[in-house]
Amino acid sequence: MSSTPCTACSWTPERQNHSSYKSHLKLLHEAGDRGIWSLGSKVILKNHGPNHPTSEVPNIHFVQERTSIPVPTIIDSWEEEEDKHTLTLMRRIPGKPLSKLWSKLNPNEKENIAKEVAEYLQQLRTLQSDKIQCLGGRPVFSNFLFKNNSSSAGEIEIPRGPFASADELWAEMERGLDERIPEAARVRLRQRMPAAVPYTFTHGDLTIGNIMVEDGELTGINGWERAGYFPVWWEYVATSVPDGEDDREWKGLLRRYLPDYSAAREFWLEFWYLCRD
Repeated sequence: MSSTPCTACSWTPERQNHSSYKSHLKLLHEAGDRGIWSLGSKVILKNHGPNHPTSEVPNIHFVQERTSIPVPTIIDSWEEEEDKHTLTLMRRIPGKPLSKLWSKLNPNEKENIAKEVAEYLQQLRTLQSDKIQCLGGRPVFSNFLFKNNSSSAGEIEIPRGPFASADELWAEMERGLDERIPEAARVRLRQRMPAAVPYTFTHGDLTIGNIMVEDGELTGINGWERAGYFPVWWEYVATSVPDGEDDREWKGLLRRYLPDYSAAREFWLEFWYLCRD
């Protein structure tokens, strides 16, 4: 029997074999150097490595203070001095992720949840800034509004901005284009870019796993790590990035109830197509 400990929890099959202990801690999600743990039925622990800077705590407090959007309640947050990991304890939103329930919901329930999310998001549209930035004037992080072409970056997310104009925004976006794209095509694409103002507070990651549901009703929205002030059309356009077929269906439904920025979506899809792999 192996005595090699689990890299996530340090438990071993050998220790398990000699113990009746049943853990109420569960690793729910992992990606790169990030992990999300369930601590029993009421508390979540998020562990973000230094390659994934997070503004989730100030973002959640900001949304709580200015809207009625149901978000997690922060218990505590701190940074480990040794490896600069950020750990955040928060109360769990009741219900289950929409991703766990999608196949069991009927069309009316799915539509009602999309409407509820869209109605709550309207409250964010009133929160605006004179720059594309995170709270406190910090840079934004988005691997989809901006294409990361650094082969050495790996899992590292690159800070962008702040940006105070459409020209500054485009200059950063243009860096992601394939170097073979001719200047004339770049100019045409820039001309197609819709006005980005007003820069609006945006969730930006409304994936099916961040929507919490109970008894067919919305109970809350998770995943505020990358929220910030973005182009007014970015919330709509960001739904163009699916994470599987259920998420594609969910985001297509959600788009029907968000303010329509179809022209911006077409612009971004062409931009993304012209970026390097």
